[in-house]
Amino acid sequence: MSEDGRRSGERLHCLVTGASGYVGGRLVPELLEAGHRVRCLARSPGKLRDHSWARDAETVRGDVTEAASVASAMRGIDVAYYLVHALGTGSGFEDRDRRAARIFAEQARIAGVRRVVYLGGLTPRGVAERDLSPHLRSRAEVGRIFLEGPVPATVLRAAVVIGSGSASFEMLRYLTERLPVMVTPSWVHTRTQPIAIRDVLRYLVGSATMPQDVNRAFDIGGPDVLTYREMMGRYAAVAGLPRRLVLPVPVLTPRLSSHWVGLVTPVPASIARPLTESLRHEVICHEHDIAAHVPDLPGRPLPFDEALALALRRVREAQVATRWSSAGVPGAPSDPLPTDPDWAGGSLYQDERELPVDADRQALWKVIEGIGGDNGWYSFPLAWAARGWLDRFVGGVGLRRGRRDAEHLRVGDSLDFWRVEEIEPGHLLRLRAEMRLPGLAWLEMYAETDGAQRTRYRQRALFHPRGLLGHAYWWSVSPFHAAVFGGMARNITRAASRGGSARAGVPT
Repeated sequence: MSEDGRRSGERLHCLVTGASGYVGGRLVPELLEAGHRVRCLARSPGKLRDHSWARDAETVRGDVTEAASVASAMRGIDVAYYLVHALGTGSGFEDRDRRAARIFAEQARIAGVRRVVYLGGLTPRGVAERDLSPHLRSRAEVGRIFLEGPVPATVLRAAVVIGSGSASFEMLRYLTERLPVMVTPSWVHTRTQPIAIRDVLRYLVGSATMPQDVNRAFDIGGPDVLTYREMMGRYAAVAGLPRRLVLPVPVLTPRLSSHWVGLVTPVPASIARPLTESLRHEVICHEHDIAAHVPDLPGRPLPFDEALALALRRVREAQVATRWSSAGVPGAPSDPLPTDPDWAGGSLYQDERELPVDADRQALWKVIEGIGGDNGWYSFPLAWAARGWLDRFVGGVGLRRGRRDAEHLRVGDSLDFWRVEEIEPGHLLRLRAEMRLPGLAWLEMYAETDGAQRTRYRQRALFHPRGLLGHAYWWSVSPFHAAVFGGMARNITRAASRGGSARAGVPT
């Protein structure tokens, strides 16, 4: 990837939107390695601060739907990457996508940007745009806006992206691993052309140096054309699993099958639905013209089996750089913490616990930073599981998102149905709730030292209710707080004293 940039010998100033997402978070270090300067546009710049590349890239606050912030971010930019998608959002996302793309294209013109690069979806040939799924239709429209805009554009169109942490890969992985016998929708027979994330990034980086007269879309895909059923079979073989039995059922609609995917995999139905809807039609590449501008390297694009093997290796070695859940959940709360100086006030419920720890602060911090995922939440695993299932039932993210890394967290990471809002290494972990709630919720865990230099654990749960339902919710669950939050505090301190982590099944 970086070879393309070095070959051109041109150092460009690149703007990357969506840097907190799956592709954007991986593109930034590739552009830097290619010798380019990078500026990231993010609504919450703090989410990017713990990435390994954060010190080498500039980050500015802004939103693609706000012309002023886009204009500011575009100053001095040569190439602007648009990697923002409304995947998993509610009604009205097509209007938001359309408005944001038009703002981006116009501000690129005003700033004198040389090229816009957009990663969209591969659309089926011969199918009218009105017959496409809403998300695929919106991606096609955004691509068209850029191609018809005032700045030369490169629109890359990909189908299934295979890489550690991608939504498509995790959907495939969990369906295949968890269900040796599967009753599946008819779309498992639809052909598609998957592509490795490494090749997507290579094409994105190479697009920066395309000639000025290039203004077009390119189909990008790997060398294999497969049905989803064949992909599951290949996954089982690469992962060393027994052969899977697949029984297609034509009555499962994309809506029903997205809920089925949401039950079996960590990918919630809101994100699974656009992924499954895109599999209704055959999506394969009808040209490989991208090779004229980003030449194929030996063995590239990667074959499907090799892309799977690489993704699995990253997962097993806990080296997943970004995940599909890296981006924030659309509609999730972003209000300030109620204890912030600029908080507007109102009701605030708190549950605070503090206990001594027979261990040093570092041992306690190791347990705190390792919470969630396979380690569980240190009290009433059945209750936490039930809360996760309830959240899934009402359309939330549930507990299955787990962790990106088994030991280390960074700001912006998803953690089951929480998101890491703040980390002060060795001292504070603050989580913001992303489950469906009638209010805003945070969970804070502190590793502290008292005046006698003894280690203490402090835990604080905060809830800011919305309306009468929010107050009723808090009082309905408060009888269980002594067991749930009290048990969590006791088990965390016990785990720290033992010098290890507690599994989800630790009793209170």
